Amino acid sequence: MKPVSIEEIKNIAEYELERPEFRARMMALKDRRRVRVGPHLTFLFENRETVRYQIQEMVRIERLVKPEEIRHEVETYNELIPGENELSASLLIEYETPELRAIWLPKLLGLEEHVWIEVEGAGRTKARFDARQIATDRISAVQYVKFPMTGEQAAGLGRGAKIVVDHPEYAAEAVLTDTQIAELEQDFA
Repeated sequence: MKPVSIEEIKNIAEYELERPEFRARMMALKDRRRVRVGPHLTFLFENRETVRYQIQEMVRIERLVKPEEIRHEVETYNELIPGENELSASLLIEYETPELRAIWLPKLLGLEEHVWIEVEGAGRTKARFDARQIATDRISAVQYVKFPMTGEQAAGLGRGAKIVVDHPEYAAEAVLTDTQIAELEQDFA
């Protein structure tokens, strides 16, 4: 999947004019790409449109106007774009209060060894986590994960797939809906 280029990022004034329509479109897209696994893990599968939206929002929020600042955002967020035969997701570990996060984020250490995508008839693949977000005492509440898939898995996604978490402190799975699968299949086009 082609990375977002700096030329695609609109300046703040131009973006404000298109933002209401663009934001509505992106929220609908993200809804189709969101997979909830149990009560506390949400995977938002990224593509170049979700990444471009995130960059535009960061430029807007941080009021970035210097090309080098915008370039930095583009380079940073382009890491979320999936490669060939790969799915990419932002994983949100969601506990409502700081107290619950203080309890659960340390308990979920090692999560990176316990997250899988399983494609019907083509086996399962372990998620690859961004090591920069894992500390020795707790896991970050936002993780960036990639699911490198075989050609057989990518081609067979339409047969059915699920996300499996088998951590000793958190075990859950979610079968992808037809809508989610149709959306993710586009990442292999």
